[in-house]
Amino acid sequence: QVQLVESGGGLVQAGGSLRLSCAVSGGTFGNYAMGWFRQAPGKEREFVAAISWSNVATTYGNSVKGRFTISRDNAKNTVYLQMSSLKPEDTAVYYCAASGLSIPTRSRFYDYWGQGTQVTVSS
Repeated sequence: QVQLVESGGGLVQAGGSLRLSCAVSGGTFGNYAMGWFRQAPGKEREFVAAISWSNVATTYGNSVKGRFTISRDNAKNTVYLQMSSLKPEDTAVYYCAASGLSIPTRSRFYDYWGQGTQVTVSS
């Protein structure tokens, strides 16, 4: 069974930075495209970023382009989300997910999910 565990969330001031990590176990990490999603209270889950299994291709949601960077270390079975220039509207629970498809942007195409980590950006 594939398990994903996120870490690195917390409270940060607007304009600050955070790096989220997602450690994957129980599967062949290199077989999966990895994605990050977020969900704020009362809102639908939103696509943030995704990276291909080969670490070559990435894609981002419009609201985070130019501010967030997704990366992965296949030797460590870990995917990262570097978040910069954070805004209060980035406040949400952030989830990582694994997919057998090529960098999907829709949550229904992801097979495995972590429990989420809270990111709170104060103004």
